[in-house]
Amino acid sequence: MRRIAILLAATALAGCSGGGDKPKAPEAPLHSRMLVLDTHLDTPLHFERAGWNFGDRHSLADDMAQLDIPRMKDGNLDGGFFAIYTDQGPLDAKGYADALAFARKRSDLIDKTIAANAGTIASALTAADALRLNKDGKLIAFKSIENSYPLGEDLSLLKEFHDKGVRLAGPVHSKDNQFADSATGEGRWKGLSPLGKQWVAEMNRLGIVIDASHASDAAFDQLLALSKYPILLSHSSLRSTFDHPRNLDEGRLKALAAKGGAMCISTIFMSPMNMSPARAALFGQYERIGQLSAADQADLNRKWRELDKSETLWAADFDAYMKMLLRAIEVGGVDHICFGADWDGGGGLPGIEDISALPKVTERLKAAGYSDADIEKMWSGNILRVLAAQGK
Repeated sequence: MRRIAILLAATALAGCSGGGDKPKAPEAPLHSRMLVLDTHLDTPLHFERAGWNFGDRHSLADDMAQLDIPRMKDGNLDGGFFAIYTDQGPLDAKGYADALAFARKRSDLIDKTIAANAGTIASALTAADALRLNKDGKLIAFKSIENSYPLGEDLSLLKEFHDKGVRLAGPVHSKDNQFADSATGEGRWKGLSPLGKQWVAEMNRLGIVIDASHASDAAFDQLLALSKYPILLSHSSLRSTFDHPRNLDEGRLKALAAKGGAMCISTIFMSPMNMSPARAALFGQYERIGQLSAADQADLNRKWRELDKSETLWAADFDAYMKMLLRAIEVGGVDHICFGADWDGGGGLPGIEDISALPKVTERLKAAGYSDADIEKMWSGNILRVLAAQGK
């Protein structure tokens, strides 16, 4: 009888709470339910810094870095492409050899850093890898090459970097090189060089996505025409927002979309770059921050933040960024827009200063009327589609 009485009492209580159904747990915010990727992360610049750990939390108040594992979780950045960036030197045998040694070392450093945080993040080679890692609750690390200058004139080196895990690469950076004209170069080749056209063929053969950010208009046109597979712009802004050669015009965005590619929207060159002598001096130190002592790193950060109070690097903010993003979606369509803010490479604006601000972008896109499915396409679906389409 006692058991029956207890059961009856429990049934009565359940009835009072809604017919026996357990209260539903509140649904997680939309942004945290999505797979979120960024196609251009310059954070490997920080991986060799004395006393700096990718797995530790840092803040903009006391550190230059905009991204670390704890803040990836804050912003629900599930992963992205960690860049092997190499500054350009002379177009000669020694210049190429020095650059190749640097690029190999940077690639190995990325691998070492990911391995040191293996409980949280893992390397990915394919779209399927990214989906699997996300399902398993791990962050995702792809590798990319920003500037193919280290290859010299030996295209067989592309296979070496493919074997090291590189799945995205651009031919050029801020100066014309042996492969292509830069958007900010002098136009030596009127687009791609003969070697650059061979580079496209080898990229397609290996299944590495072509990155047209930093390429001149003519080089972009030729990359788009020659590639058998869709291409990306890993971190670019719209020229209709600010007329700068580094940015993509709307006609070319439409052409990119017509061939199945995608433009990953950046936070840079939405205004003139305020590169005063004081800022230029600090940038020079920042580019070699891995060689500075911990004390010198702290001093650089202090000077950078102090300068921010009197002169900002960019005359734009989060609202301006969203206006550009919404225009890019209008022009290119939801199937051809993605994200590459240029974190740790000069990106970030007031209101979107580090990776933890990403949920605000999703909130604005939702408020603008975009569906959950369309927003997730832009955060990761389009990137993974282009990656999967490479014929490998």
